[in-house]
Amino acid sequence: MQDALLRFARNRLALLGAVVLLLVLTMAAAAPVLYPAGAFALAGPPLQPPGGRFLLGTDTLGRDVAAGIVYGARTSLMIGVVATLAAVVLGVLIGAVAGYYRGKPDLALMRITELFQTIPSFILAILLVAILSPSADSEIAAITLVSWPGIARLARGEFASLGGREFVLACVGLGAGDGRIVFRHLLPNCASPLIAVGSLLVANVILFESGLSFLGLGDPNLMSWGLMISAGREVLRSAWWICTFPGLAIVATVLAINLIGDGLNEALNPRLRDR
Repeated sequence: MQDALLRFARNRLALLGAVVLLLVLTMAAAAPVLYPAGAFALAGPPLQPPGGRFLLGTDTLGRDVAAGIVYGARTSLMIGVVATLAAVVLGVLIGAVAGYYRGKPDLALMRITELFQTIPSFILAILLVAILSPSADSEIAAITLVSWPGIARLARGEFASLGGREFVLACVGLGAGDGRIVFRHLLPNCASPLIAVGSLLVANVILFESGLSFLGLGDPNLMSWGLMISAGREVLRSAWWICTFPGLAIVATVLAINLIGDGLNEALNPRLRDR
């Protein structure tokens, strides 16, 4: 692990992504201190341009755009992390069962996985959130259900490739149970690619959340970058800052997470680090 951290530290782009993400995390954590009135408070006259009292201007209702950016970071990161963790856990469990037992369980689970992959992910997420009613919990559930198939296929391949190794056969010969073999021996050996892919999935989840909020399917009680862009699209030409700054926040956060994911992949993947 120490060697992996050193390899990650030598990747300048990954470090840049880590710095940007740390700034976003700090901004999100400090939101109640920076803007105690919240993101939905009417702070001043509508459509004030950036500068002076309002660093990033105000929107059509007079809400501070900077406050929306800060609180939107909390929403995006919270949903991004929770939905990613849920998708990884679900995908790893399904992939582990399919890859370890093979045969009929593998066939059945992979056909279910392929069924989910044939349906456009964003359209399925829209349908699920619309059925469940817009809320943070609905977004997390919907994004989880459309995000696990890729993790499951990766986990299945890793578990299947390790299933016939000598250490696994030795564990079976010593009478170790399936659960011990899977979680004590196989899962740690599969962790590196799963961590790298999971980190990249966070960026996709943030894009999903922003898209759902843009369409009015986000939690109405939580400020979101997608909601801010949606609110400013009708005055885009006259009040460009309402859409521009949330859009830049999405781009910067997603790019930072992708850079970190690429850095983790290079640091943890033996094929890449041996080049």
